[in-house]
Amino acid sequence: MANGGPVQHGYPHLETVRAAITALYKRLSYDTIQTFASSVVPADVAFCDTDDLHLGAQRVARELVRHYRLPDARIIVSFREMTHAANVELAAGPEYFVELNDRFRTHRRDIGAALAHEIMHVYLHRLDLSFPGTRDNEILTDTATTYLGAGWLLLDAYREDGASSQKLGYLTPEEFGYVLAKRALVFGEDPSVWFTSAQAYTAYSKGLAAARQDEQQPPLTAAGWAGRRRYARDRRQGGGGADPGVPYAFSPDGGGLRVSFPCPTCRQRIRVPVKGRVRARCGLCKTVLECDT
Repeated sequence: MANGGPVQHGYPHLETVRAAITALYKRLSYDTIQTFASSVVPADVAFCDTDDLHLGAQRVARELVRHYRLPDARIIVSFREMTHAANVELAAGPEYFVELNDRFRTHRRDIGAALAHEIMHVYLHRLDLSFPGTRDNEILTDTATTYLGAGWLLLDAYREDGASSQKLGYLTPEEFGYVLAKRALVFGEDPSVWFTSAQAYTAYSKGLAAARQDEQQPPLTAAGWAGRRRYARDRRQGGGGADPGVPYAFSPDGGGLRVSFPCPTCRQRIRVPVKGRVRARCGLCKTVLECDT
């Protein structure tokens, strides 16, 4: 939790974020992810200063448990002084204990954001889905929280001005915006209408632009002129001239070539023959892609 300190910006964790999206599709399946088409809405996790602190936190926790479809998990919320925003004890259940930073006693509108992340730890624990190392596992948790419909709360908790700053989670604001945008493009959702933070809206706009760039890379037909020209040059060279930074890669296929590239939705790599216009369907997220190979 950045509290008054500098907030990191940009996309330093982007490859791990993308790997987390792929891991979600692999572990949950397309059909299960589709059941999260509706995000948590503000009215269900609203918390005002007149609400009882503990009863209100329990109410919000129950709503997030319901959203994540964790009917057997009872979340007990307490508050104490700590460095981090929150902590969850992942025992065998059926009860889980979440501790929130004492700061949230007076910053109650952000309790939902902290709980969304911690209860996602419970969800991933039950799925037995994790990444090695604390940093990558926390990035997985932030990504899963956001992609499954509760992470807009984390981005909305980001506020920064000349005198103070606050940010929850391990992702940068722009990375939260990127994952939110990836979700929005799948479900036709506009989470920006829920933001109370102007900085969150700006970060989402930047993340949306980055997410749309994923849909404009060759060999997709939506690729721009410069990308198409570079792709044609690499194809003429038999795949040997592709730059390390390009998303596609060529490989021999009998007497011809195949090209592999990441699906713009789930980042699973797709491999198709190089033979002009091709329609491909991602086997993991079922996205139909128009390609010009």
